[in-house]
Amino acid sequence: MTIKPPDSPDGKKSQMWGGRFERGPAAIMEEINASIDVDRRLWREDIEGSKAHSAMLAKTKIITEADANAIHVGLDRIAAEIESGEFVFSKRLEDIHMNIEARLKELIGEPASRLHTARSRNDQVATDFRLYIRRACGETAAAIAALQAALVRQAEKHASSVMPGYTHLQTAQPVTFGHHCLAYVEMLERDRTRFLDAQRRMNECPLGAAALAGVPYPIDRAMTAKALGFDRPTANSLDSVSARDFALETLSAASICASHLSRLAEEIVLWTSPHFGFAALSDAFSTGSSIMPQKKNPDAAELCRAKVGRIAGAFNALLIVMKGLPLAYSKDMQEDKAATFEAIDDMALALAAMTGMIDDMTMNEGAMREAAMRGYSTATDLADYLVRTLGLPFRDAHHATGSIVAAAEKKRVRLDELSIADMRAVEPRIGDDIFKLLTVDASVAARASYGGAAPDNVRAEVKRWKEKLR
Repeated sequence: MTIKPPDSPDGKKSQMWGGRFERGPAAIMEEINASIDVDRRLWREDIEGSKAHSAMLAKTKIITEADANAIHVGLDRIAAEIESGEFVFSKRLEDIHMNIEARLKELIGEPASRLHTARSRNDQVATDFRLYIRRACGETAAAIAALQAALVRQAEKHASSVMPGYTHLQTAQPVTFGHHCLAYVEMLERDRTRFLDAQRRMNECPLGAAALAGVPYPIDRAMTAKALGFDRPTANSLDSVSARDFALETLSAASICASHLSRLAEEIVLWTSPHFGFAALSDAFSTGSSIMPQKKNPDAAELCRAKVGRIAGAFNALLIVMKGLPLAYSKDMQEDKAATFEAIDDMALALAAMTGMIDDMTMNEGAMREAAMRGYSTATDLADYLVRTLGLPFRDAHHATGSIVAAAEKKRVRLDELSIADMRAVEPRIGDDIFKLLTVDASVAARASYGGAAPDNVRAEVKRWKEKLR
């Protein structure tokens, strides 16, 4: 990029605020001040807001119906030009708002100059940004629901497919893969509702707050709010133009959701490794190595795992931008969009990739079952037997079970392979019926408490989620 020296103004005054200035901005000032490369994606929202604003101005007789009609015709023409790729964006005009307004003046002449009556770029951008983030929240919630549906499909298929459950990444107790999938469905539901909550909270319209103090015209802010699908106008003009917490809340929800995707991605990386061998991804979601021909890498999962860094970084970046700003608007706030837009894009891409992987993934039930039988995963079932059948206090049962596990470990056998004599050496009252309780299938079937891993619970939850997501 070539930039003229900062002491070399181009000599042309700004179309927006040139009346106060004798010369135009230096090239470097123009470069740092312009945001069109970032905010051009707000063109739909800007045109939508301008149409609602001009319709209100005509209704309240601040401008004529003829001017409003000309403005609408011109804005529709501009929308068509942008969609077709004919529109020429100019950095000299700084942002999407002035690019559209300048083109409108070329198309319709004087009526275009009346459009900015009773508004400022401050409330204009606040409105555009809210419209964009509001739509992004709805789209993200829908994408999360699609991922939930993919996980429910896997849960239905594997309601009784036993796998090891872990704590500290050490074998803990048997669960089913279906139960494991539903854990992520629950997490994602909280994510989905966070986006919907943010969408609901931000649904107030700043348009009409103007620069910071409101306007002296008889505007109807309720009319513009309704036209743009907002619940109501914002109640304080200072807050209207200075608030960006709606973007922060959305980025916070995205950061939490991305952390959940990262955890799931990490498990996919583990499951598809030969050390686990629980799952396989097809060629559609894998890559190879430039040097090792045998490699099949879960790169899509790894990239989803990394997205949380970018998304959480966007949240922190905006939080730091906003943390010390006095009311109302400061130019610092122009930096609110680049990172936010990137985070929204990253969120959409990660959700789509994860949904594809979950649907694509093939589980190795034999490998999962074999792993579940290792690590003395049914030890708690033995302790529960000592409590329920023999009446031992749980702490005593825990101690006795630990001794039995130590005996099995010393003989290098599974718990259900240890002889009854070895068990009775620790607790003489243990009966032969213990062995039917020490299988992984019996263990998961016994976890029938609400929220537990029993296959029947999983099937009931699958049915509930299918109905809810439908």
